[in-house]
Amino acid sequence: MSTILILANSSGGLYDFRNELLLRLKKQHEVKISVPDDTKVKELREEGYEVFKTPINRRGMNPKEDLKLFFSYKKLLSQVKPDLVLSYTIKPNIYGGVACRRKKIPYIATITGLGSTFQREGLLKKLIIRMYKTGLKRAECVFFQNEQNKGIFEKYGIRGKRSRLVSGSGVNLDKHTFEDYPAGEGTRFLFIGRIMREKGIEELLAAAEALQGTCISFEIMGYCDEDYQAKLDEYESRGLIKQIGFQPDVHAYIKAASAVILPTYHEGMSNVLMEAAATGRPVIASNISGCREIVEDGKTGFLCEPQSGESLILALQKFLKLTCEERSEMGRRARDKMEREFDRSRVSDVYLEEITEVLQKR
Repeated sequence: MSTILILANSSGGLYDFRNELLLRLKKQHEVKISVPDDTKVKELREEGYEVFKTPINRRGMNPKEDLKLFFSYKKLLSQVKPDLVLSYTIKPNIYGGVACRRKKIPYIATITGLGSTFQREGLLKKLIIRMYKTGLKRAECVFFQNEQNKGIFEKYGIRGKRSRLVSGSGVNLDKHTFEDYPAGEGTRFLFIGRIMREKGIEELLAAAEALQGTCISFEIMGYCDEDYQAKLDEYESRGLIKQIGFQPDVHAYIKAASAVILPTYHEGMSNVLMEAAATGRPVIASNISGCREIVEDGKTGFLCEPQSGESLILALQKFLKLTCEERSEMGRRARDKMEREFDRSRVSDVYLEEITEVLQKR
């Protein structure tokens, strides 16, 4: 039995979006996990995984903390002695990748998104490119969640031994079951995500102010990742939004929504949109890679231009003109698309194929 070590920056993200892969790996291998938080550690341990706590500063770059992370990964690799390492997100990919190279341990990395760094020119971007090149150059395989991210890495010469494209993390169609469209005259728009500028919170609040009305509500679910709490409280006091806060299970909220909104600036492949579509809800999202693969404009939802409150408002106005029957049909088409293209079990199949091939070389 081989030992597989998972390096991730969130126990919640690992459990919620990749647990199906973990369970399938556990049937044939010993699976161990490194995460920085406790959010879903209890659930992971109950399923039989050994979990290690490895602190990660998820916001920004601190040379002292990042160097400490690298040495923590090196120490963990010496302790666990894995036959293969899987890593997700930027810091596990980079520092875990370098640590694996030093220890001559095969590793597979997944690019879950590029963040804002690649949208700006400057010294930081050059540094990140160099770090990615160093971290991924010996990766057995680099998985990408959309063509744009893959193309950007190719443009800058960031590559492992090979690369593959998957439909994000896919969506669990059994957990996110199709739900009949909600009856009633009102329209409930739901935003799910970290509350920060790059998720489009400014554009969302502008839309809530512009479209305020007795039959329209804007609900915001998630925790503040930036200093927006005072502004959210103000908007809520004016009756423009309703704050739901972070919720571990989003399905019931999606079920009650008329549509899900995500005016984000960048994505790997949006799990929120996949879950909403699987539930049978239309989505209004930014016309960017990571969203437009999920949304068929005018058929399963509407796309708007990123960083444009006006474009978001126009998209929402298009949705508001639809009848209940048209919205319901839009949601049905969204579910059908998830079944055809984003079934999580198929994404797991691709990973298992790659993992099996790498381990057979050992």
